Amino acid sequence: MLHMRVNGYDMPYVALGQGAPLVCVHGSLGDFRSWACVLGPLSRGRRVIAPSLRRFFPEHWDGVGDGFTVAQHVADLGGFLEGLGGPIDLVGHSRGAHIAFRLAQQRPDLVRRLVLAEPGGDLDASLAPDAGSAPPPQRSHAAAAIEKIAAGDIDGGLTAFVDAISGPGAWARLTPDARQRRRDNARTLLGQVNEGRRPYSRADAEQIRAPTLFIGGADTPGALPIVLRALAAHVPGARLELIPNAGHSMFVDDPVRFCAVVLNFLEAA
Repeated sequence: MLHMRVNGYDMPYVALGQGAPLVCVHGSLGDFRSWACVLGPLSRGRRVIAPSLRRFFPEHWDGVGDGFTVAQHVADLGGFLEGLGGPIDLVGHSRGAHIAFRLAQQRPDLVRRLVLAEPGGDLDASLAPDAGSAPPPQRSHAAAAIEKIAAGDIDGGLTAFVDAISGPGAWARLTPDARQRRRDNARTLLGQVNEGRRPYSRADAEQIRAPTLFIGGADTPGALPIVLRALAAHVPGARLELIPNAGHSMFVDDPVRFCAVVLNFLEAA
């Protein structure tokens, strides 16, 4: 494990391979370990770098105090890319894709190509698929999970959160190591209460200038596919790819296809 000093914080990361850098940003309940199954394929001809955002494992945060906001994570990611000598190819998943989106919006000088795997967040009325009516807020599913985790029921809270995103029984289907990674980061959900995540707007999407690929799991339920398609329709020149027989963790469900889609996009002229 390596570290880079960013905004007064030692950001941990792992790196594999040689060549042009590719930075992968994890989502909720994740950390640099989330990308383990794709580090090998993605690092053929590239240096793949997976950081853990502030307050995530290997830090064991208790959910108390500051430092866990979207603005902080965007600033930290920007400082990290600056340290690598951007512009950099950037991949984000779920909440990490939200962070990557906001960085590309605010600091286009730091992002060469952008891959967004089912970005987390809500749509405002300007992006709603039915004129003037946004889909229900995604964050509503977190309330029950946060309440349980705050009360000390870690597995109960994680079950509520994971099942709300990926469907009933999703937590039970996770491998033991995948469940442990989420336990290691469980209290970061407490930080999401006041993280300041703004809904996506059409104006936000139209500000993205980096060539952008959106990736989804063809079997992902709920609002995430709605957000994915709405953003892909309004980011200039964006591409959309769906991974068959895969859900929200599409790079775990089918790492071979996921890596092929990402590398094909990054290597396009």
